[in-house]
Amino acid sequence: MTIAWALKLLMGLLISSVLAGAEIAVAQEIESRLYSNAPVGLNFLVGNYTHANGILQTDPDSPIQNAQLKVNTTVLGYARILDVWGMSGKFDVALPVANFSGSADVFDRNVTRDVSGLLDPAFRFSVNFIGSPALSLKEFRSYRQDLIVGASILVSAPLGQYDSSKLINLGNHRWKIRPEIGASKAIGPVILEAAQGVVLFTDNGDYFGGHLLEQRPIYLTRANLIYRFDRGSASFNVLYFTGGQTAIDGGLRDDRIETWRFGGALTIDVDLHHSVKLYGSRGVTQRPGTNYDILGMSWQYKWGAGL
Repeated sequence: MTIAWALKLLMGLLISSVLAGAEIAVAQEIESRLYSNAPVGLNFLVGNYTHANGILQTDPDSPIQNAQLKVNTTVLGYARILDVWGMSGKFDVALPVANFSGSADVFDRNVTRDVSGLLDPAFRFSVNFIGSPALSLKEFRSYRQDLIVGASILVSAPLGQYDSSKLINLGNHRWKIRPEIGASKAIGPVILEAAQGVVLFTDNGDYFGGHLLEQRPIYLTRANLIYRFDRGSASFNVLYFTGGQTAIDGGLRDDRIETWRFGGALTIDVDLHHSVKLYGSRGVTQRPGTNYDILGMSWQYKWGAGL
């Protein structure tokens, strides 16, 4: 294997790392609970910072060793609670920017890369069709959650930084669509949540010099255990995702993902309008690929609905 080819392989691995970090950053929910109820007309403004730090796992006989990555992502988000034919719904948007840096030893030569810019923005619409009626602020004061069942669809638009002559890009130059269905059950101060979704990808016909990049769907399952207290909540989170095998010009690659992630979050209500959240997660990668830890914090401001 030549150095040039090894460098190309490294850049391809780093691309996967950028996309993984960006996916998590963009997918950070504007609220910690997606399938919940809130007064119609309530607005949320969120500032979020995420740091991902990890390694690229390669075969022992690969010329690429000690591959490491760091992704720092800042997201500005907005959400609004809607009345969807008498049921509670929500629209939200996330606008992320990121800095990515990576390094690896290739044939005993250290290679580095640093890039900053706009990631693909994400838009989501969700509606709860069982157990979550659309309520005014006055009506909401007497609402008590039992079982909520809902669905959402997230769309990531190809508007991020992209140059087909570069192997490292923060934008994907393709659409991503993530439908999901989920449920939330309250048992006293404890809330149990579970959701099942799939990430669908359109093709990128201008991948690094005009090649065709295709990707199979990624299937994900997540579960949350949330404990509520007077001034906030604490949660334990589990995420499993698999699939996502890619093909370049029809040639299928052995890069299917299979990963578990475990994490937690602490949310504190500062006052009626402001709250802060600290969170983190760690991955257990079952196949060679990216294994990274995540730490983050967010600030949320809410207004409207007569609050």
